Amino acid sequence: MIPIIDLRGNVIAFGGRVMDDSVPKYINTSDTPVYKKSRAVFALNFAKNGNEGKLILAEGYMDVIALHQAGFTNAVAGLGTALTGEQAQLMARYAQEIILAYDNDEAGQKATRRAIEILGKTGVKIRVLTLRGGKDPDDIIKKHGRERFQSLLDGAANDTEFKLSAERAKHDTDTTDGRLNYLKAAAGVLAEIDSPIEVDLYASNLASEFGVEKSAILGQVTE
Repeated sequence: MIPIIDLRGNVIAFGGRVMDDSVPKYINTSDTPVYKKSRAVFALNFAKNGNEGKLILAEGYMDVIALHQAGFTNAVAGLGTALTGEQAQLMARYAQEIILAYDNDEAGQKATRRAIEILGKTGVKIRVLTLRGGKDPDDIIKKHGRERFQSLLDGAANDTEFKLSAERAKHDTDTTDGRLNYLKAAAGVLAEIDSPIEVDLYASNLASEFGVEKSAILGQVTE
């Protein structure tokens, strides 16, 4: 049984997790007059203090507990639902940067893309952790220790780099068609960026890597 604690230090709900393979894996307190899971963030009562303006957003209780035990006391998680706008706004009150550390499976990557979209509306800086060597933060810390997780944190990509990497994985850039389709998809990613300087920088990098004119990429961006 895991207590859910509000920002004032009051226990307002509980999360139950099985210790074997039975289902359901989690059983959580239903919404009550004092607890709305769409508005609460697990461990934010601890993470909001001394976090240097940064939060690590993981998927579940066990990841957050493992991260805190390893010294990453700015880790938090949602509460049994997809990230909500209310949770994003709450975290944005206590951090200027949020690092997404969701599981590296397909569901986790889908949740990452959704979280980027929601967090992007708050104005916080977003970075995305690539979990190499384990399926989730808990697994990585158990297998490789806190130093490995710290190195992954240090190398976390920003949200644009994550999106470009995700698009690149869909295409075989060793072929002409693959390169063409990737560059079109990459232009779509750049079209979502508000900063002209950032667009220009990424367009320059793509042009240099693939041997095309930057103006061609920028033209695709504005179409």
